[in-house]
Amino acid sequence: IQTITGSGTLTLGTSGETVSFASGVTGLNYPAFEAFLTSDQTVSDATLTKCQVNSEIFDTDNCYDNSTNYRFTPNVAGRYNVYGALHFEADADNRLAGVEIAIYKNGSVYSDLPIQFYTNYEKKMTPFISSVIYLNGSSDYVELYGWNNVTTGTPTFGGNASVAITYFGAYRIGD
Repeated sequence: IQTITGSGTLTLGTSGETVSFASGVTGLNYPAFEAFLTSDQTVSDATLTKCQVNSEIFDTDNCYDNSTNYRFTPNVAGRYNVYGALHFEADADNRLAGVEIAIYKNGSVYSDLPIQFYTNYEKKMTPFISSVIYLNGSSDYVELYGWNNVTTGTPTFGGNASVAITYFGAYRIGD
């Protein structure tokens, strides 16, 4: 039998063995959210652009804005695992020359992953990024950005109403 009580004690068995947790450890990774892009987002070629991840799968503390700023501003300070996958597309085969996925903190690049194809151009690519970031619980926020470089045509961030091919999420992992 496992129970977690409000005192920070975990009871391991019927004989009463207990383990105490450090102050602030709740056993829950909240606040947390995950959202996905429901339809293609047309973007400017070779320009870092915020991904408008607009459909929440869950948002435990209403900290993700899925309609205006497309950002996560948690109300609890701590370290967060922030992650995302961005589906990049060109409008025809062999036109995707390079991509970059980035996590922004407070309007600036925090971490990014650039990929260049040089002469082996592609049509689609979905890189994943993850970073552990300290957020102060009041004014710090994170966003998902992408850079899509095509040789010709219209670049897009791929979205789908029924499958999360582009998604963004975060959860608190500790103080």
